[in-house]
Amino acid sequence: MESVFAAVNSILAFIGPVSDFFWEFPANFAWYRNIPVLGNFSLAIIVLVGSGIYFSIRLKFIQVTYFKESLQLLVARRTAHTGISPLAAFLLSSAMRVGPGNIIGVTGAITVGGPGALFWMWISGFFGMATAYMESVLAQIFKEKKGSEFVGGLPFYSRRLLGNRAWVGITVSFVYIMYAMFCLPAQGFNVVSSVGAMGEILTGAQIPTQSSFYYITAAAVVFIAALMAFGGIRRVSHASNAMVPFMAVVYVVTALVLIFSNTDSLPYFFHAVFYGAFHPEAIFGGLFGTALVQGVKRGLMVNEAGQGTITMAAAAADAKHPCEQGLIASLGVMMDTHIICTMTGFIVVMAHNWDTNPAWMEAGKLPKFLLSVDELTPMGYNDIVTFMITLCFCLFAYTTMVGMISYSEIAANRVSRSRLFINGVRSFGVFVSAFGILCNIAGYDLGNLWAFSDLGNIIIVYVNVPMLYLGARYVLRATQHYKATGGADFTSDVIGISCPYWDKKISAVNDIQDRRHAGTVSPVDAE
Repeated sequence: MESVFAAVNSILAFIGPVSDFFWEFPANFAWYRNIPVLGNFSLAIIVLVGSGIYFSIRLKFIQVTYFKESLQLLVARRTAHTGISPLAAFLLSSAMRVGPGNIIGVTGAITVGGPGALFWMWISGFFGMATAYMESVLAQIFKEKKGSEFVGGLPFYSRRLLGNRAWVGITVSFVYIMYAMFCLPAQGFNVVSSVGAMGEILTGAQIPTQSSFYYITAAAVVFIAALMAFGGIRRVSHASNAMVPFMAVVYVVTALVLIFSNTDSLPYFFHAVFYGAFHPEAIFGGLFGTALVQGVKRGLMVNEAGQGTITMAAAAADAKHPCEQGLIASLGVMMDTHIICTMTGFIVVMAHNWDTNPAWMEAGKLPKFLLSVDELTPMGYNDIVTFMITLCFCLFAYTTMVGMISYSEIAANRVSRSRLFINGVRSFGVFVSAFGILCNIAGYDLGNLWAFSDLGNIIIVYVNVPMLYLGARYVLRATQHYKATGGADFTSDVIGISCPYWDKKISAVNDIQDRRHAGTVSPVDAE
């Protein structure tokens, strides 16, 4: 087994430089770095932030002008007879967005790029709200009905936008499935390691990884993950409905307690963030580029705007109009980046530990962050606060793990809807997660897994963002229709391309209305 882990680590060690190359290109060449100001911007930054700015302008900053309506749509009570409700889709996408990256990713961005990276994370998140709107509306426009559920997202709208060629959807589906599988081991590792940490807090004693406690924990995590995965999107959605609000509220409340217990450090936080983002030495000395790259890179890691990975959840919603889910998706980016990530940023920066001891970067380890928590925790409450933070970290990792398996299932539907194939994808996802758990029990720390995730992130971006430009005209037409009609009946005629589900839906509604007027509709049909 040791040789297996050594082989995996050697592969992942090779992935790190490859990931950095794609993220930094062409800023990793001297001739480009020497270009004033522009030399600070890698292609990845230009694609992500530039696209967010472009879409924000084309949509007339819909993330601001329709913010109130977005909140109203989110809290509106609605029962979904097919698929899941828009709120459930929001929570399902949040289950994948709100992950360990909200702690480790933010801490890493600040450690490498300084507190100024948090400012650029806010900026990329703001413009990312428009990008999330674009991809979620596309997911809704081209979604398909499978039994009592909806399937859709990046593989589905990619196929439709590229001439409805089957090989396009299949290729993109496999790209997403591989992306998810590369990310799953770290999530399984994080779940078990955090459960072990909570056990140590409760017992006051160190628990060896190769002990009955860890074996039982590992078996339970794998069993529950399989139970969720094989229950389909509805079961995962029900679990997300319960877990996401709980973990988000617990984390934010705990962070707020720490912040209000250390209000004397608030001025330092804001000074460090804005000075780190704008002081002349950073802009002209190269640190500006580092802060910017880290802010956008880790911002993408946590909010996923532009990746197309949350479009599966957006497509699963039983929305009345495609733009409704786009507005709700934009709120997801705000909640993740501007609320939860900011809480982490407050803790790390206010504790003055962001520029020391970079050993936190080992996968699944939180020493720097927990050191910051201890620094800010009121006397006598260390164990309680650390337990609550670790519990949130555990739930972050678990919901991300289960969400990735479920999204892989949705992507697999673009390849084949055979039950054997779908169950095979589910099983492989559980197996890969179990591998990460095994890494923890065996005492091996695959620290390069984050580099693998970063590589998967940027590859998915380069696949998804061009699709958003290809589909922009359809999203803009749908948005104009939504604004003009307040969300009236949506059909293919609105955007000028075939939308089979929406046409069938309106046809069925009109048929029921005609039969109701004729007095021949049954109560079942009316429902």
